[in-house]
Amino acid sequence: MALIDRFFAARVVHGTLKVFHANGTVRNFGTPTDGYPDVAIRFADKGVTGAIIRDPGLGAAEAIMDGRLIVEQGDVRDLVNLLTANDKWEEGGSKLAASAMRRAVQAITHRADRINMARKSKRNVAHHYDLSDRLYDLFLDADRQYSCAYFTDPANSLEQAQADKKAHIVAKLLVEPGMRVLDIGCGWGGMALYIHARTGAEVLGVTLSEEQLKVARRRAEEAGVADKVRFELIDYRDVTGTFDRIVSVGMFEHVGPAHYRAFFVKCRQLLAEDGVMLLHTIGRMGAPGVTDKFTLKYVFPGGYNPALSEIARGYEGLRLVPTDIEVLRVHYAMTIDHWYDRTTAARDAIVALYDERFFRMWQFYLAGAGAAFRYGGLCNYQIQLAKGRLAVPLTRDYIGERELVLRG
Repeated sequence: MALIDRFFAARVVHGTLKVFHANGTVRNFGTPTDGYPDVAIRFADKGVTGAIIRDPGLGAAEAIMDGRLIVEQGDVRDLVNLLTANDKWEEGGSKLAASAMRRAVQAITHRADRINMARKSKRNVAHHYDLSDRLYDLFLDADRQYSCAYFTDPANSLEQAQADKKAHIVAKLLVEPGMRVLDIGCGWGGMALYIHARTGAEVLGVTLSEEQLKVARRRAEEAGVADKVRFELIDYRDVTGTFDRIVSVGMFEHVGPAHYRAFFVKCRQLLAEDGVMLLHTIGRMGAPGVTDKFTLKYVFPGGYNPALSEIARGYEGLRLVPTDIEVLRVHYAMTIDHWYDRTTAARDAIVALYDERFFRMWQFYLAGAGAAFRYGGLCNYQIQLAKGRLAVPLTRDYIGERELVLRG
């Protein structure tokens, strides 16, 4: 039996996988099981299996992108879910882990890549966020919220869940009229505009993406609030002034562990004495780890999802009080399901924008990310920090109460 067949035999227990090898051999793995997909794949040439064995994550991804690994029954998401659902993080995960030597080499390489110097930050951001506006319009909600939504009901639409996410975050911030708010990593401006519209506060949004900046400024102008909601192309490290509230959604993943302390030092400097900040970030449920090669090469160069312990080490000793920590578990998987479905439905438009290889890359990226939140070790953390322990109410009741007002 080929080495890759041994891998599938050990990995696929629930659900089924049929593999058509390039030499004509057909192998079947697994057992039909409710809740697990049935998938068939074809290797277009003999070199595919070697590429996957040498580097399973990157090798499989590039084989799919190049059309050398073809999913003939189901789709890419079904294939990824089949493999990851049989290897859930909480059940031990990684049954066929890489050798200790390989893991050590990868750890050294990836930790070196994590060092996100200021001169690299703008280039890393541009790699992902300066893609065509049209691409993001095709799979995001109308407000372009490119971060984990908040599903108060699993049946909610993506638009509703993203609106509820904004309400949930702003409720935790306790924003009042007349306050000054800093939005670090403001994206296309949706959160900043929402804060002003719902609370009357003045907001400064900062980004390193030129394309996002143009859209955010245009939206503020069109809404007639450009004097109250400003957007700047500036690194958060260069922001000056004092802010009553600081919010950062989906940006901390690009900071890098070497700079966590500097991030929180800067936030503390910018925060008013009675100020409150809310950090919303992807995180690891377990120990610190490494970013996979596919993500670093094709999606988020310089990106890293922190463990909660790494975030805590970033602010410990700075006299910032952790006033609330919430863990959103499968909310991002549900969010990405919507993005994946919209991406798949927009295949022709995305191919016209880029090409077939880009479409398959983007589809694989979303499939893998969704599985990582549903079966792997990723989650989202919302961490509320303040300079004083009495800056927020003593119980969490205020969050739900304020959400109702904001939604209304």
